[in-house]
Amino acid sequence: MNEGNLLKVIIIGGGAAGFFAAICAKAGNPTLDVTILEKSAQLLSKVRISGGGRCNVTHNCFDPKELVKNYPRGAKELLGPFHVFQPRDMVDWFAKRGVELKKEADGRMFPITDSSSTIIDCLMKEAEDLGVRIERQAKIESIICADDGFTLNTKDGHIKAQRVVLATGSSKGGYEFVRSFGHKVKELVPSLFTFNIPDFVFTELSGISMPNATVSIHKGKFSQKGPLLITHFGFSGPAALKLSAFCARELFKANYEIALKVNWVSLKEQEVAEKLLQEKKRNPTIAIGNISLYGMPKSLLRGFLMRLGIKYVAKLSSCTQKDLNRLANLLTSDIFNVSGKTTNKSEFVTCGGIDLKEVNFKTMESKIIEGLFFAGEILDIDGITGGFNFQNAWTTGFIAGSSISKG
Repeated sequence: MNEGNLLKVIIIGGGAAGFFAAICAKAGNPTLDVTILEKSAQLLSKVRISGGGRCNVTHNCFDPKELVKNYPRGAKELLGPFHVFQPRDMVDWFAKRGVELKKEADGRMFPITDSSSTIIDCLMKEAEDLGVRIERQAKIESIICADDGFTLNTKDGHIKAQRVVLATGSSKGGYEFVRSFGHKVKELVPSLFTFNIPDFVFTELSGISMPNATVSIHKGKFSQKGPLLITHFGFSGPAALKLSAFCARELFKANYEIALKVNWVSLKEQEVAEKLLQEKKRNPTIAIGNISLYGMPKSLLRGFLMRLGIKYVAKLSSCTQKDLNRLANLLTSDIFNVSGKTTNKSEFVTCGGIDLKEVNFKTMESKIIEGLFFAGEILDIDGITGGFNFQNAWTTGFIAGSSISKG
């Protein structure tokens, strides 16, 4: 059945998860016959474009309990795997191969070269050195499961394998395969997107951000805190992106037509009103548009004042208590009508995938089909921006590959 009676392992998908699964399987058991099949001409495509071409490899969070909080779906299931292989292990893995990673202020980690080619070259070299075979433009038309393993049908013939790893990301073909095996696939909807707001009042302030805003929907039922970025079309930045991820299904059901509440300063209205009153008593002759307020850019503050009909050159002494209260209310309870979303196509993340109840997370093997393993985004797992989705790929790839290497 196999040349030389070697156990044949086929990895379907030449992305981060597939590559790492192949490398770990072969490293753990050099006698395995391991082949990566990639349907396109390009390998590791998401690695290449991640982080604007710098590759956000992982995140500087080494506590599994804290790490899983960055996964809207899959947090519970990933806790065990992260105790086995986590960001620190990935940093060490690359370091042992001469690739140093650096931490940025927000915790994201990149190669010190600031080039994704460094990561790609390392993975390619490791696979080559171990003897992993790689076939590009190898499209699988169907997979048949039998007692003696799997038959993968292509336009050029048939491939026999005893172990198969599906690491096909969010591609339609991968999900068709798993459905044919009887697996459930949770509905696929977009995650990690920005909010479009028609007739946006802050269009001219595009590029400005608030460092610690809170955004919420459904009367505060769902909320996220963090930097909020003003764009030409609405809101982006960590706070908006995190909200889009954790509420992906709710937003999809609402057809992305929702009322978004913004608390620009993440404080209670009364606290802000008292702050403004104290400022008035302390500096009565200063123009209201020139006061320092929670790190808010002056242009943004003046935008709020214009919306309220308050002249930004007006001295604080001339501002009534009602004016200050109105400003405090706007800063803490600003409402915007969202209509649609915008997705960065190059770093698209999908909510949905293989039902996690049907996967053994100690091995990444299917609970339905023996010898079938999964890694990466094909699972109903997705993280927020910051290197978390790659860490899911590395971790699940490591566990799948290591499990296969042990037989």
